[in-house]
Amino acid sequence: MLTTALAAAAGGAITAREAAAQENVARATRGTPSPKIKDVSVIATAPAGLRLTVVKITTDQPGLVGYGCGTYTQRAELVNAAVEKYLKPFIIGKPTDRIDDLWQAMYNSSYWRNGPVLNNAISGVDQALWDIKGKQAGMPVYQLLGGKHREAADCYGHASGRDIPEVLESCKKYIAQGFRHVRVQVGVAGMAGYGSGRGESKVQALHSAPVYEPAYYIRAALKMFEACRKELGDEIELCHDVHERISPIQAVQMCKDVEKFKLFFFEDPLSPEDLSWFRIIRQQCATPIAMGELFNSPHEWNPLIGERLIDYMRMHVTQMGGFTPARKVAAFGELYGVKTAWHGPGDVSPFGHAANVALDLVCYNFGIQEYSPFGPTTREVFQGVPEMRDGYLYASEKPGWGIDVDEKAAAKFPYGTNEGGERKEYNGGWGEIRRRDGTIIKQ
Repeated sequence: MLTTALAAAAGGAITAREAAAQENVARATRGTPSPKIKDVSVIATAPAGLRLTVVKITTDQPGLVGYGCGTYTQRAELVNAAVEKYLKPFIIGKPTDRIDDLWQAMYNSSYWRNGPVLNNAISGVDQALWDIKGKQAGMPVYQLLGGKHREAADCYGHASGRDIPEVLESCKKYIAQGFRHVRVQVGVAGMAGYGSGRGESKVQALHSAPVYEPAYYIRAALKMFEACRKELGDEIELCHDVHERISPIQAVQMCKDVEKFKLFFFEDPLSPEDLSWFRIIRQQCATPIAMGELFNSPHEWNPLIGERLIDYMRMHVTQMGGFTPARKVAAFGELYGVKTAWHGPGDVSPFGHAANVALDLVCYNFGIQEYSPFGPTTREVFQGVPEMRDGYLYASEKPGWGIDVDEKAAAKFPYGTNEGGERKEYNGGWGEIRRRDGTIIKQ
């Protein structure tokens, strides 16, 4: 039988009991009318202190359910409402097997489109439908798209520190775990740098908010790259995230300055409001550029890919509308030599990470995958998360996304709690960082 054969091929990755259960579901749905959507619900949970939105679709066929990620942690409650109050009544009773058709219908249903709330809500439904499709077929989702180009997804870890010695120490820990790629971020004393701690000295400012000055950050980052190459050598691939926090002309200069360090990629040197500056950067240097995690609309990424102005697409799969549009954009990128590097932060549910890995395996133009570890409380809620070994992330060989949800465990971690179960307040946004004079920083 198909599922049993898959289990054997996976070296016993699933038990005989699990294989039998999967065959029962597949057998029950084979040769019958397409399952219809019976119910749509949201599992809202924060096992690691980050608000996750998981969409659950229940079909009219017993035991056949699907899960997908719609996480937009800065506006989580709005996404949840969009799913339950708008998409649910729109899709109830519709067949589950017309995934692309249903995606287009949901996308057009609000008339105004390409917003992060709508896109994340659609993503949760879209990924849940792919989960159902895989379970019907008795296959992991990656098999539905033609199978593997590679055995696993090469990943990078996040190495950071308050100063350069701490960054180097963090890098060596990742290298010891088998990682060949690391993202390096260094703090600036007294300032709120991205992805790194801050030093103890206080910076004088005209306000009480966290302080950031681009020129200080640029000087510190360049010193960090020099130290990393001297200490780690040329074989370790280095990445870095600017996080859109510098001016366009500073971005042009910095891209030129880092060229000598041979980075694997230089991420988000510009904000989405400044896309035309990518043409200038491309004319000035050969630093590999990664961009895209803030994008919602094809009108943002199409020119960058079509004009070969970036080297890695960094889109957030739920933010762009889910698995269905992501696989199309990946194919578009293949035509122009632009590789994938999907956004994979902690504020993505394991279903979102599973979708990333499925794309990583099936896309010829895979570049790298961002990795965020799954903590014990996350694993308590989600069983069967993608497995990390020696810097590679492996997909589950179970049908669909291969992940189950313990809804009782999920209820133990409501929004507003951290990983220790303590209350934590959210302001619903990213937070504000300002220059010394009080000017807000885009990020």
